Amino acid sequence: MIAIGCDHGGYKLKQEIKKYLDEKEIKYNDVGCMNEERTDYPIYAKKVAKAIQSKECNVGILLCRSGYGMCVAANKFKGIRAASIFNEESAKYAKADDDINVITLGGDYLTLNECICIIRNWLGTEFKGGRYEERLKMLEKIEAENMK
Repeated sequence: MIAIGCDHGGYKLKQEIKKYLDEKEIKYNDVGCMNEERTDYPIYAKKVAKAIQSKECNVGILLCRSGYGMCVAANKFKGIRAASIFNEESAKYAKADDDINVITLGGDYLTLNECICIIRNWLGTEFKGGRYEERLKMLEKIEAENMK
């Protein structure tokens, strides 16, 4: 299950991505926003992060104009590994090497087709494990020490 959220800058793109997810019968939970009225991205980054932390959802997609604000906000939550993704290759490496569980996409810089390719590659890539798993354990230790 995918948690998907956006601010006003990512709303139109989110609506189009949901059509793709529906076509592919990929389940998702849309946490908002629900229109193009001005809103604040941390609200929706928090909702996606909390859905993953509670195990209601496995992964998340966040959309705003640049992708960067959502990425910063999502990474404030324990257990969230968010990355701002900009092409298919970065999507593959994000998942394979770092087991990224939230991708953030910039609606001002990516087309719908690019976003779909990114999502398809991210979802279709397996985490490598091994030495990469060791690195995630290091990150968990850093979180335990610094995220009270």
